[in-house]
Amino acid sequence: MIPPRVDDVATILAVAERDASIARVLREICALDEAVRDSALELVSAHLRTQAAAPDVLACVQALRRAEVARAIAARLGPPG
Repeated sequence: MIPPRVDDVATILAVAERDASIARVLREICALDEAVRDSALELVSAHLRTQAAAPDVLACVQALRRAEVARAIAARLGPPG
């Protein structure tokens, strides 16, 4: 298993700590089965590209597609609910 990039996880968690609604969504996303998470985040990425989202936002969404990043975030934020 490849360890998650510290800066990916740290950036995503920093945003989650500032905004409870983002933390709730991240808990739900990271709890999804890998295939479901990947499909959902592909849709999110497609929508964000139509909205001219900043490259760093797209990079964070891409990072969430990696299982090791999702596991690290889920471990830090806890389960959904």
